[in-house]
Amino acid sequence: MSYKLMKRVLSSAPHKKCPQVCIVGAGPAGFYAAMHLTKKLQSVNIDILEKLPVPFGLIRYGVAPDHPEVKNVINQFTKVAQQANVNFYGNITLGKDVDLEQLRQNYDAVLLTYGAEEDKLLGIENEEASNVIAARNFVGWYNGLPADKHLKIDLSCRTAAILGQGNVALDVARILLTPIDDLRKTDITEHALSVLSESKLKEIYLVGRRGPLQVAFTIKELREQLKLKNCKTIWNEKDFQDVEKVVPNLARPRKRLTELMLKSVNEKHTIVDDPNTKYFKPIFFRSPNKFLVDDKKQLSGIELTCNTLVGDSLENQKCVPTDQKEILNCNLAFRSIGYKSVKADKDLILNQGCIPNDKGVVEDASSKLAKLYVAGWLGTGPVGVILHTMGNAFQVAKVMCDDLSKLNSDHRKAGFEEVKKTISKNNDNVIDWTGWEKIDMFEVEQGKKIGKPREKICDVEKMIEVAKA
Repeated sequence: MSYKLMKRVLSSAPHKKCPQVCIVGAGPAGFYAAMHLTKKLQSVNIDILEKLPVPFGLIRYGVAPDHPEVKNVINQFTKVAQQANVNFYGNITLGKDVDLEQLRQNYDAVLLTYGAEEDKLLGIENEEASNVIAARNFVGWYNGLPADKHLKIDLSCRTAAILGQGNVALDVARILLTPIDDLRKTDITEHALSVLSESKLKEIYLVGRRGPLQVAFTIKELREQLKLKNCKTIWNEKDFQDVEKVVPNLARPRKRLTELMLKSVNEKHTIVDDPNTKYFKPIFFRSPNKFLVDDKKQLSGIELTCNTLVGDSLENQKCVPTDQKEILNCNLAFRSIGYKSVKADKDLILNQGCIPNDKGVVEDASSKLAKLYVAGWLGTGPVGVILHTMGNAFQVAKVMCDDLSKLNSDHRKAGFEEVKKTISKNNDNVIDWTGWEKIDMFEVEQGKKIGKPREKICDVEKMIEVAKA
């Protein structure tokens, strides 16, 4: 029986006496949880609701275009979505098209995995200045996220600064420093390619408030950066004073990363008179104190506070500010200090950017509504790589399996069959998996015309049009 026919038979069959599970958010956490639930429960129906008409969340819109191997997990997620007891419903917004209480009334369990979609602010003077860009918006812009397609960014300057030293910060640096012909072979958006091809950037500073032993980026991302064509990495040797002495005592991942930095420091790259060479300049022990602007509110630089380490052992020292200040002259700055989640529904409580929970279970006094769970960055905060999200999603799904196995099978909920009555009052453009497959095919075809893996649709209305054609 074909996938489409199987879905049709399933949806028209009498309501089954099996647990009805709703997952809100079709990113890695949502799909990994669905994967675990379908493997461990003999009988379950899973409906995945997504705000956008397309699935995969951070895999589609967060992974850098020059990291196609990371996106291979989409193949696994597709197999999950194509199972007869899993349904994808896109273009549904929690808190607008349907509220949390309605979901909990009509499902046996509700899992929230809609991630962290807002940028953390520095909270310093002139942060709203022109050309102070959130790294999250820049990533969404070059990856085709509809909300970021109109981002205004001026790359006509020589110097940019990235505030933060995580993997996203390195992604931003690498995209800005990679030769344009190499980017043309990826699925980066055409509007981003057009702007990047006109870039006049020559040097990019990567600013961190702590030292080399505390950087948040991983060795894979640093190795890629160090190998970039026509790009030299220039370190401040003073930042690495006494670091070599503690290397033998470091845990293996940190040890390997630190050894790679030290190896690069010892290569002692210098600035040369070559118009084709660009420079990557990581600097440590600096915190942004305020953005400097000209009369037109255009960014002209950043006042940095110099920090120092205090404590007995170098690897465990704390970073504290001093009275010393420095000026970093630049006309473009990226804020890359982390993400936070939004309150998608009036009934949700967020604390420091995530939903408080106990091993994924959201504490709730109501016994009349379905149990509420949370997984991924919405529950843990924006930490770790995709592997970390997978582990967390599996852990929460295991708790859900245990709880669902104890439910009374005589009182199953109506699931999406009932929920769609509410949604359809304001939204007649729900996109199912077949609709996504049409979008997917269209994007791949558009990409082939210009020698790329795909050219993403960056407009929600266009996505709906293609999906419903």
